[in-house]
Amino acid sequence: MNMYDLIRKKRDGGILSKEEIRYIVMGYTGGAIPDYQMASFLMAVYFQGMNPQETVDLTLAMADSGDRLDLSDIKGIKVDKHSTGGVGDKTSLILGPMLAALGIPVAKMSGRGLGHTGGTIDKLESIEGFSTDLTREQFVQNVNRIGLAIAGQTSNLAPADKKIYALRDVTATVDNPSLIAASIMSKKLASDADVIVLDVKTGSGAFMQTIEEAEQLAETMVSIGRMAGKKTYAVITDMNEPLGEMVGNALEVQEAVDILRNRGDIRLREVAITLASYMVMGAGRASGPEEARKLLEGTLADGSALDKFAEFVAAQGGNPRWIYEPEHFPQAKLVEPVYPEKNGYLSACRNREVGMVSLILGGGRETKESRIDPTVGIRLCRHLGDAVQVDEPFAYLYANDDQKAAEAKKRLLAAYDISAAPVECQPVIRKVIL
Repeated sequence: MNMYDLIRKKRDGGILSKEEIRYIVMGYTGGAIPDYQMASFLMAVYFQGMNPQETVDLTLAMADSGDRLDLSDIKGIKVDKHSTGGVGDKTSLILGPMLAALGIPVAKMSGRGLGHTGGTIDKLESIEGFSTDLTREQFVQNVNRIGLAIAGQTSNLAPADKKIYALRDVTATVDNPSLIAASIMSKKLASDADVIVLDVKTGSGAFMQTIEEAEQLAETMVSIGRMAGKKTYAVITDMNEPLGEMVGNALEVQEAVDILRNRGDIRLREVAITLASYMVMGAGRASGPEEARKLLEGTLADGSALDKFAEFVAAQGGNPRWIYEPEHFPQAKLVEPVYPEKNGYLSACRNREVGMVSLILGGGRETKESRIDPTVGIRLCRHLGDAVQVDEPFAYLYANDDQKAAEAKKRLLAAYDISAAPVECQPVIRKVIL
């Protein structure tokens, strides 16, 4: 077996065996296969595709390329959620406490933000003292004791994915369904959850711009999860505008707290409860989504989800007082209103641009080494379909630099279209793949 023959086989439309795929993944991860041969192979996959079995074999080989978490010491059916990335997406901060309040263990590995999308770890670290640097023993202990732990991804979790993704990023081979699905699912399978719920975003702020692309990716990932023996569901959600009202790390934590207080943005609440419903079903606690929804709404109504979030924060070194008294969160120096340039209705949003506005203010990373300002961001007072007037702000910018605020304001205004007549907006839940 050699790489030259395998590149040619895939280039000509051949089907690779499990052993051949494992040879490629392990060889490249270990340094035996050079970048130029792996790049050629990825381009062959990009044009020829992979069948379902090849995609599963690729995913499993990537999951086996490094450490696999052993969470067998955690009691109960472990659930996890993954989002394909978006703007203002803070659902993990909401659904985790709801599920833990129902006694369903959530053992979650999360990442940091890069570019226009935010990261759960960055958001949580805006809380005073909060740490995601947990040992395996601390992680397991916290899940068993309070039902919830969120930690940063270990450096050796699916290392093949990190190395292959870096190569895909510079060789124009990112947007292939099999390669995307293998990248996401290899990390999920290596994380040892029993139930996986996937939030697949579609729209202007998502990687999958069309509903057809999102469906193809969702179906591929669900198939991988099922073939790997995991209960797997996918919910396709709208990302044509930010999810919720807040974009920015500390601001998004405060908005999550607002939902946990049984208030807040309707669309954000709907996505969080829908995703959590399938996690409840997967854990065997409900026979259908409506029964699961009632259980989850109960944790918001009785305050148990909010209490669980405070307990979780305290367990990871954070100050739980901030959860009950959000005024303790640090505040940006400047709060700048943004007025629409004409009367009408918000008809379209270039959502990636909204994410870039937060980045310009200092709330995101342009490189992995960039420092994040947790206080900056955006509050959106109007959403797509809403009427706007030139004398009323449709958004506020939170900033610590006048020049950055001025640039951000121009970019935010350019991100929205305003029409003379009302427009019909897409529902936030587009489809569920079972």
